[in-house]
Amino acid sequence: MADRYTFHSRPLADPKAIVTGSSGKGSSASHYRFTVLTDRLLRYEWSPDGGFEDRASTSVIFRRFPDVGVANFLTHDTVDSLRITTDYFQLSYDKKKFSADGLSVKVLGDRGDVWRYDGKSYGDLGGTARTLDGAYGRVDLEPGVLSRKKGYAVLDDSESMLWDKKGWIAVREKGRVDGYVFAYDGDHKAAIRDFYRISGKQPVLPRWTLGNWWSRYHEYSAGEYLELMDRFKSEGIPLNVGVVDMDWWKLTLDRHKAGWTGYSWRRDLFPDPEGFLKELHKRNLRVTLNDHPADGIASYEDLYEAVAKALDFDTSNGARIEFDCTDKKFLDAYFDVLKLTIEKQGVDFWWIDWQQGNKTKIPGVDPLWVLNHYHYLTSRRNVKTIDRPLTFSRYAGAGSHRYPIGFSGDTQITWEGLEFQPEFTATASNIGYGWWSHDIGGHWAGVRSNQLTVRWVQLGVFSPIMRLHSTKNIWNSKEPWNFEKDAFEIIRAFLILRHRLIPFLYTMNIRAVHESEPLIQPLYWNHPKDDEAYTVPTQYYFGPNLLVAPITSPDSTASLLGGVRAWLPKGRYIDVFHPHLVYDGDRYMHLHRELTHIPLLAKEGTILPLDTSPKLVNGSPRPTEITIVLVVGKDAHFELVEEPEKSTHEHTNEDEGGVDLATNVPLSAYVRTPITWNQAEGKLSIGPEWNGTGKWRQWNVTLLGHTNTDIQSLVPGFRVVRSIEGEDTTISLGNVHRWDPTGFELTLGADLQLDVVDIQARAFEVLHRCEMSYDDKDPIWDAVVESGDKVADRVTRLLNLKNVDAAVKNAVMEVWAADGRAEGTAAGVEGWVDAKREEREVEEVLREYVIV
Repeated sequence: MADRYTFHSRPLADPKAIVTGSSGKGSSASHYRFTVLTDRLLRYEWSPDGGFEDRASTSVIFRRFPDVGVANFLTHDTVDSLRITTDYFQLSYDKKKFSADGLSVKVLGDRGDVWRYDGKSYGDLGGTARTLDGAYGRVDLEPGVLSRKKGYAVLDDSESMLWDKKGWIAVREKGRVDGYVFAYDGDHKAAIRDFYRISGKQPVLPRWTLGNWWSRYHEYSAGEYLELMDRFKSEGIPLNVGVVDMDWWKLTLDRHKAGWTGYSWRRDLFPDPEGFLKELHKRNLRVTLNDHPADGIASYEDLYEAVAKALDFDTSNGARIEFDCTDKKFLDAYFDVLKLTIEKQGVDFWWIDWQQGNKTKIPGVDPLWVLNHYHYLTSRRNVKTIDRPLTFSRYAGAGSHRYPIGFSGDTQITWEGLEFQPEFTATASNIGYGWWSHDIGGHWAGVRSNQLTVRWVQLGVFSPIMRLHSTKNIWNSKEPWNFEKDAFEIIRAFLILRHRLIPFLYTMNIRAVHESEPLIQPLYWNHPKDDEAYTVPTQYYFGPNLLVAPITSPDSTASLLGGVRAWLPKGRYIDVFHPHLVYDGDRYMHLHRELTHIPLLAKEGTILPLDTSPKLVNGSPRPTEITIVLVVGKDAHFELVEEPEKSTHEHTNEDEGGVDLATNVPLSAYVRTPITWNQAEGKLSIGPEWNGTGKWRQWNVTLLGHTNTDIQSLVPGFRVVRSIEGEDTTISLGNVHRWDPTGFELTLGADLQLDVVDIQARAFEVLHRCEMSYDDKDPIWDAVVESGDKVADRVTRLLNLKNVDAAVKNAVMEVWAADGRAEGTAAGVEGWVDAKREEREVEEVLREYVIV
């Protein structure tokens, strides 16, 4: 294996892409340099000393792209002016020190927005933040590289840390300006693709990371921790990762000062660390230990003498060995003596919990960047047990997506904290950061609430990483069975669902790398020209066709439902959890759900593969049984992707020559199973499985929200079982050979459609469970079912009813207006209580993000 200082980069730009002045020295030296990286991405530099930066930075490690070559551009150069023009932007420069008057970039097109140099980053759609530590609700976000109000975004890279040619840390010369203008004019996905092009791809995550993680700040003993893991198993809840927080290390000699740094096992709690870790591995769990490295290595540490020997450090006075990430010798001892010894005991990867600021002995060197970068590269030595390089740490700035997984910090347990988290997660994709791990359920303070915890877990299941966590408090712990029975059953069902989703999640994991499409995306990524997409910050895409609208406020005491205002893009959608609800899109809707579910909408033409193995186990091996959830109505295609049959760490010698760790396994090497639905012919094709082993697998197909069809099997030799349960039709195929060279095909019926919503049945369900006056239910019911007046008049009557809670009116309106095909539908004439207030809120957001 190569050393930890080797990584893939290409920081030198193609000379043909560079525009600069004189190459002389002294008074004749050029002070400016521009690099046309693509026809929409420009690098700008100004240097008081005539030197320019060609080393990789933390944000940008690639500036030359052999796959696309040099973009086409024209220059017009005079004594005192320079103009650079591509098809998408025009730079104007007066050849003086950069200023708002002298340097500008005009985005070509109808809007013609002009960026004028100001030395700042700009991306009005937001990015992410270093931490949510202490957050009660919303926190300020750093800019991403996407904008709505302007046709450009700017990444100022002038202060970022550097990597030298040998892979060691470096700093910039003072006074130099270095930045990037993204002239994408609302083409958000193109901007992110080119950001990944210069900053590097997100790496592939191991399959097991996508399942449930258990974490708690608590003084566990080995026996207590193992007993807890066994309790999860007995409750039928699978886990993949066991996190051991700070109390694994022993206290200081002064037991009243626990300290924040330690590397010696507390033998009173873990008398046999190797045995403890071995037992966790027997349970198919990966293990990560918390590390706060800032306080260095104290004399009472078990490895003090070994580290001191590696550093030639004098131990005669028992002095603490200072943490110094700017000292390469210390860093080598930290990884190769301290960390490696503990890893050999059975620790799989590290949770780097750095909270000590961004200062080091070398100004401009951020310790979090150093820790993230070198921990990730060092983790290559453990790929035989963790499958892929991995670390677990905090966000350090643009470029941090190369070091997944992110730990977002210690949120307070409040509804405000929950409400901000989906927006925080989605906007992180605006800076390419796709793998946040939140403290699901919140970390500290706040109140105990079954409802809040359930809603947070539901969000967590539809988050990048699902990790339960809580602080050290006897009242605050997230064991599902510690909550009331109904809450426990809901939490358990969702944690099981998370593991059912892993075939889909792993495919999205590969898509994120090879197609530059993070798992979670704000709605405006796919609908950049729809103003409404910018007004629903808590709603997001989960993969290409699933819309998640988490419920982040308490349930109504009248309707007993949680509610959320959502915007549905054009098309038709079905709720995955409630297939009797089908919605026409291109409008706002108020969605309401009981505590058992949140709105999860799938567009017509969606294929969702689920692991339906009869028994889910820790570790998430490849499923023996898969159910294809199919939403008919439009053509659909999904390619199920699974790991190469040959271990990824054996596939290529990824350490030779700094091979890109994100894409060292080509897409062609993965096991891939295409699944295609032909809407017109009603044919579902599965396979053939490419690069498979020839094993057998149980296949099922569920037609979500479709119950009226006859099924003909075109699978020779297999008995097809058809069943209708609730609002779905399921076809069980039995075991099918996975390596059939032609795949297999089912004929399900031509041009199948989703079932039409039964308005009266659904409205009755909503009203029946409402806790309100019986007398007040009658006029609501009459408005929905009465046929004498026009629907629009009856809608007005419903909205004007006195003594009826707004949540009840809106919940009834939802089912009445959901499906435009239904008899008596209110679709197109729907209205919502407090609509004027809602319109004002929308107008305020539109004024922020919509071009006037």
